Amino acid sequence: MPRMSKKDKQEWAFFLNDKGRITYAEQCRKCERDCKQSFRATIMLCPEYSSKRRKRG
Repeated sequence: MPRMSKKDKQEWAFFLNDKGRITYAEQCRKCERDCKQSFRATIMLCPEYSSKRRKRG
């Protein structure tokens, strides 16, 4: 894997884990969409995610 430039590291800082790798939220890892969120963020609402446990009504 190629190294990131200083500019790229600053741009991706919110997504980088302690090993310097880009890491997404648990819910976003298997998602096919490009609206990925950082593992540091608390996901309040994802328009593409629908939980099977969600109560509708």
